[in-house]
Amino acid sequence: MEHPENDAQYKGLKVNKGVKNVPSVNPYFKKIPGLKPCTTSDYVEGILKGDIAMLSRAVTLIESVRDDHQRQAQEIIERCLPHTGQSVRVGITGVPGAGKSTSIDAFGMYILQKGHRLAVLAIDPSSERSKGSILGDKTRMEALSREKNAFIRPSPTAGSLGGVARKTRETIILCEAAGFDTIFVETVGVGQSETVVHSMVDFFLLIQLAGTGDELQGIKRGIMEMADGIVINKADGDNIERANLAANHFRNALHLFPPADSGWTPAVLTYSGYYGLGIKEIWDMIDDYISFTKANGYFGHKRNEQAKYWMYESIRDMLQNAFFHHPQIEKQLPLMEQKVLDHQISSFIAAKQMMDLFLEKHNII
Repeated sequence: MEHPENDAQYKGLKVNKGVKNVPSVNPYFKKIPGLKPCTTSDYVEGILKGDIAMLSRAVTLIESVRDDHQRQAQEIIERCLPHTGQSVRVGITGVPGAGKSTSIDAFGMYILQKGHRLAVLAIDPSSERSKGSILGDKTRMEALSREKNAFIRPSPTAGSLGGVARKTRETIILCEAAGFDTIFVETVGVGQSETVVHSMVDFFLLIQLAGTGDELQGIKRGIMEMADGIVINKADGDNIERANLAANHFRNALHLFPPADSGWTPAVLTYSGYYGLGIKEIWDMIDDYISFTKANGYFGHKRNEQAKYWMYESIRDMLQNAFFHHPQIEKQLPLMEQKVLDHQISSFIAAKQMMDLFLEKHNII
């Protein structure tokens, strides 16, 4: 259809025709030569040698939803498992804009200078509309992204926080087998992500800001109780006094909470991720916590509880997957849904009937 703007009466104005349907795949795309499928032994051997390329491909297998990829990924994890468990796992959270990525960049460079190897696993939220993710955390870790002893892997939630959390825990296993002795897990900073990340790390670090209004607004009981350490970022320039005041507020608030199961009293520190001030003190705090919990036995106890927790989470995931992919359930679910929408049956009765159907087909009832 011709645009009316191209009529002669509209001098100096021309509207070009639009582009026809563009293919979703770049027509000039070519597969990387020599990138052939690997056996499970190839993956395991490469990971144990510290091959970053092979580690990255193995993580991609973990994140894949294809059944054959999942089977191979689980075989790789099982064979790598004896070579894991020797790292320090640190969860890092904070409100958006608190400077998590900048802080990780500064913390990471300090750790690398001490001779460690660091893996950073960043959970990035996916759009509910497009299902896409920016995965831009790596771009904000400019120094770390150039280091050969650092591995940065952003992962999209893809609409399922529980799913990506399980994949992140499995990725931790592969990173440890590859020789990374320090693991950072960065959360999206909102919602339930803090809880699931807390269930897979040894130390949970909460990053806060000062000078953004009422500091007590940042004191939420759930997140505060999970934190093993609290740090106030951007304590530089004119903001130092406000940062110290916020730190005192948080210290006073911590006294209102019951003692942690670990016996550790969380510390509150100030620092500047941008200028790299106070980084040593923060890492000394983490070292002290690890030594303290290993001495009183809590470190091993927490690791065991986490392993048990993820076993039950995996069972829930498998049951849910088996339910929704059962042929009879897939056939009956839309019909039952319509009955609920037509007010012929309640949501709870519908759910029970679908569950009864599922159990009946498996000869459980």
